[in-house]
Amino acid sequence: MTVDAPARTSPHRHLVDIDTWSRTEIEDLLSLAVEMRASRAARAHRSLLEAETVGLAFYEPSTRTRVSFELAAKALGATVVDLAVERSSAGKGESLVDTLRTLERTGVTTVVLRHSASGAPHLAVRETGLRVINAGDGMHAHPTQALLDALTLREAIGPLDGKLVAIVGDVAHSRVARSNLHALATLGVRLRVGGPSAWVAGFERWAGLEVATTLAAALDGADAVMALRVQTERAAADGIGSLDDHVRDWRLDETRMQRAAPDAPILHPGPTNEGIEITAALANGPRSLIGRQVENGVPVRMAVLARLAGLA
Repeated sequence: MTVDAPARTSPHRHLVDIDTWSRTEIEDLLSLAVEMRASRAARAHRSLLEAETVGLAFYEPSTRTRVSFELAAKALGATVVDLAVERSSAGKGESLVDTLRTLERTGVTTVVLRHSASGAPHLAVRETGLRVINAGDGMHAHPTQALLDALTLREAIGPLDGKLVAIVGDVAHSRVARSNLHALATLGVRLRVGGPSAWVAGFERWAGLEVATTLAAALDGADAVMALRVQTERAAADGIGSLDDHVRDWRLDETRMQRAAPDAPILHPGPTNEGIEITAALANGPRSLIGRQVENGVPVRMAVLARLAGLA
């Protein structure tokens, strides 16, 4: 499959979460993202989405996701409308549904939605005719982050079947963790989560998932490690005693990473709180794939926009 091939019909009109996507569909999209990366460098396919208008509706702060979606849409020729929620009628009490219906009536065809309420994208799908892409909803899901993480891992450590990936930190409050557990498991990855007991409680019910409550056990033999920040905006710190305790017991550094497989890479969805969940030396050192994750955000989101529109 190439991006020059005839348009195909996607079975998915929306991307609310990745748990309904098959392995073939995910791998197909990652391959398309690689091709989109090349096409962007060559400034090709600049008119693929020229008939589309993409609305960015970010009700929570974002740098990486918002900017990469904007660049992805523009790289494919779409018109982009940034809702600027803080200056919109949402500040006057307008509901999410009314705001999205306004976007639809003014010509927006796809909305990229980030919202603090888990389930907001499902509401958007149910109440509007917009094509909906979830850019993060509460603690529920962040599917495009999981896709770019999977691409980054695949390119760094090779085929993912049977590889052990440890996700360490504030798992309980992380939409990134949940979407990665779905996506990476679908791709054949062995998965382990690690964190203070309050942050991994309940995850033992996930089929095939290992749960660790010490950092040593979480890192043992891992082929790659993903660090997660403490989500203080979701009152995450209430479950761990103190941040000093977390730093003492769970902060990743080069010495502690020696428990993982030799040269195991480190990922982080950002923003990083250097000095809390990870040291600056590790975040910026040779193991780090954090910059590569950011770079892969644009082509992955190009692929998502094109695939959902049925144009690639």
